[in-house]
Amino acid sequence: MATNITFHPGSVTNTERMELLKQKGVTIWFTGLSASGKSTIACALEQHLLHLHKFAYRLDGDNIRFGLNKDLGFDEKSRNENIRRIGEVSRLFADSSCIAITAFISPYRADRAVARELHDNASLPFVEVFVDAPLHVVELRDPKGLYKKARAGEIKDFTGISAPYEAPESPEIHIKTDKTDVTDAVSIITNFLISKGYISL
Repeated sequence: MATNITFHPGSVTNTERMELLKQKGVTIWFTGLSASGKSTIACALEQHLLHLHKFAYRLDGDNIRFGLNKDLGFDEKSRNENIRRIGEVSRLFADSSCIAITAFISPYRADRAVARELHDNASLPFVEVFVDAPLHVVELRDPKGLYKKARAGEIKDFTGISAPYEAPESPEIHIKTDKTDVTDAVSIITNFLISKGYISL
């Protein structure tokens, strides 16, 4: 860890930034099994919020591994670091008054708790959205063929098959995608943001 560093605060306060941009920064953290619908809902939510003239940006698990996290694998240590980095990045986005939308399996409760704590310490809202679908449902969807490969032993440390997924115990929002379509999911999340005063129409 670097020691010869000093944090340099800017000239713009969080309150000033929020007033000028007319919105409060918040991270919406999607978690759930592969093929549960995280990325699909995240994409639709981002588009919906932008059409409401809100500053929003999506960070997607696969996309991030093409750049920022391309040096990480899928073992437990790498997964921990993957989520640690995204926790830090989403906090920076939220600090800029952006609505940061993250879509990561993020299988471990402890890692999600660290991401939440980063936001809590910065007085920034963190909304955990459990995108929930039973294992047999996501295996039937399997758009990338990953479950089939995992069952065949071609992919190691695959969440839900050969690696654990720890479901949230008390998420702010719980969406069961085998019973809720994308449009309704976006509406549920948007209404939650409005009810908490994070956005206004």
